[in-house]
Amino acid sequence: MAKQWWKESVVYQIYPRSFNDSDNDGIGDLNGIIEKLDYLKELGVDVVWLSPVYESPNDDNGYDISDYRSILDEFGTMDDWERLLDEMHRRDLKLVMDLVVNHSSDEHAWFAESRKSKDNPYRDYYIWCPGKNGGEPNNWVSFFSGSAWQYDEATDEYYIHLFTKKQPDLNWENPELRKEVYDLMKYWLDKGVDGFRMDVINVISKTPGLPDAKVTNDRKYQWGGEHFVNGPRFMEFMQEMNEKVISNYDVMTVGEMPMVSPEDGVRFTNEKDGIVNMLFQFEHMDVDSIPGHALGKWAINDEWKLTDLKKVMSKWQIEMQEGNGWNSLYLENHDQPRSVSRFGNDKNYHEESAKMLATWLHMMQGTPYVYQGQELGMTNVAFDKLEDYKDVEIHNFYRDVVENGNEDPDMIMEAIRAKGRDNARTPMQWNSDTNAGFTNAEPWIKVNLNYTDINAEQQVNDPNSIFSYYKELIKLRKQYEIVVYGDYQLILEDDEQIYAYMRILGNEKLLVVTNFSNKKPLFKLPEDISFGQKELLIANYEVRDEEVKEFTLKPYEARVYKLK
Repeated sequence: MAKQWWKESVVYQIYPRSFNDSDNDGIGDLNGIIEKLDYLKELGVDVVWLSPVYESPNDDNGYDISDYRSILDEFGTMDDWERLLDEMHRRDLKLVMDLVVNHSSDEHAWFAESRKSKDNPYRDYYIWCPGKNGGEPNNWVSFFSGSAWQYDEATDEYYIHLFTKKQPDLNWENPELRKEVYDLMKYWLDKGVDGFRMDVINVISKTPGLPDAKVTNDRKYQWGGEHFVNGPRFMEFMQEMNEKVISNYDVMTVGEMPMVSPEDGVRFTNEKDGIVNMLFQFEHMDVDSIPGHALGKWAINDEWKLTDLKKVMSKWQIEMQEGNGWNSLYLENHDQPRSVSRFGNDKNYHEESAKMLATWLHMMQGTPYVYQGQELGMTNVAFDKLEDYKDVEIHNFYRDVVENGNEDPDMIMEAIRAKGRDNARTPMQWNSDTNAGFTNAEPWIKVNLNYTDINAEQQVNDPNSIFSYYKELIKLRKQYEIVVYGDYQLILEDDEQIYAYMRILGNEKLLVVTNFSNKKPLFKLPEDISFGQKELLIANYEVRDEEVKEFTLKPYEARVYKLK
């Protein structure tokens, strides 16, 4: 397997609106990030992925871009951005920007022209169709509920939007549009950015003719993913992007790719002819969902089993390593709830389970991602009122199933508290001062009330804190090649409490043992695993018993041994 800097890196994701507010307007900004770069350096990360800071009307918090070459005023200026890049590079931190080119904002100049007339030169920058039988051109549902089509009176046609109606999809069939995208990529790369995280990049190609989706439930609009996920020209478009742009720079590319298989992952990331360095896949994020349920991700499976998670993670680990592909390792981001609340125990074993989950993830093969606050064990938030939530997806969902449907509002609010994206978007908890030290103004979204107990100031200098534990995990990745390049091998496949696996590189082995329960299960090393020397690399409890072949685990305990 070829060695690459991006395989050996740890990435930290910043959601700028919620990270640090330097000018006290209630919204995080670029200068606020600069103020905290030494904190990131202390943590030990190598790369920062910055969620969008471009000009935007903020219908979807910056993922609706109205000018790809400008910085949104509330985040600062282009001078601020350039200073941020300089300050990061001075600290040997790399910057990865979000590339959002499946769609733009409906306030982008291209769309303003496109909607004027059917013969406008920009008309084919977007996907327009006449209605059918007095309604939309097809029955596709948007990712954010409701129809994926919006009627526009000016030309008596509909445009497609797989996300909100203010995010019209760009028409990648148009070579002029593709050239515009490549030009804007070069603009940022020539400024010195170190790569791109490509937002929902595998939905840019749609089936010609845009046929109806299969009807699988009694709702008006149906899931049409078979007609736009990994579409017919996706590989062609991405190969062209690599040829025209990416191949000319030493940068990192990660594709956000919903609904892909490990086979797809190998095809998209393999060393020979892959189209991105690594991908974000979502299969492990569905382990606590109910497959095929009409409520989608909001239908929560409280009875999910650890063996389900093992099957998904092991399948990806093994198939990617066999195919020389590369994966991203993540449990949190701006679209996912907090992992310690979701997969751990944030009530009784907050610190232990946060450290366990970190160990379990960071010891696997792939590039680990830390989402802001994850290194502190930040938790889900439980707002009482719907209006305290700001996310367009949450409000669309509630309107669709409660106000326009017949779902129980209390049940839906519980689903929002468990799975809503705003769980990850509450302000970063820096200290126990007002608003967690994020701002002196009223924050754009309320702070999680547990900030007095969970914050950076308490943890940075505490050797036993979650933050310090993350520091140690990141150091291990830099110290031991096996953590990056070793092969993965699952052990105790059927155990419903213990997730244990080996990493193997030459004659070295890592043994990773994690307890996903509040019980005290007995771990027994399989007899076919032999070793001579052993060394405990990290553990989230004090380990007095140095026996490796058999020991009793404490609730949410994690241990990593190096065996020879």
